[in-house]
Amino acid sequence: MFTLEQIKTAHSKVKSGAGFPAYIKEIRSMGVTHYETYVFDGHIDYHSGNQHTVTVPAKYDPLVVAGSADTVAFIAELRRHQQGETDFMTFITRCASHGIERWAISMDAMTCTYFDKAGNEVLVEQIPQ
Repeated sequence: MFTLEQIKTAHSKVKSGAGFPAYIKEIRSMGVTHYETYVFDGHIDYHSGNQHTVTVPAKYDPLVVAGSADTVAFIAELRRHQQGETDFMTFITRCASHGIERWAISMDAMTCTYFDKAGNEVLVEQIPQ
């Protein structure tokens, strides 16, 4: 079973969206099957296949997430972040302003799904391997 410290160590290595695939590979090797990141305060729930869950506590003061998603603006921002043009807090702040409430990562499907406040899928992306 993975620990909060192992998750934090892996997460600390990610400096931009460009480092995301290596992060996914590392936590997958720990037994993480899926996780959800919540934009409003940055807490993350990591899960394994045997009902083990580790929660990384809130990382910043709560943000206001816009009531509806601006899909076009969000996708443009995501592309900038994936190219390493923005740091994590810049990306998170822009997710909130573009109406992204959370994202969910599936290690089995190797997808990242972004959701709005109503729980609607805004975007599903394949994670590079």
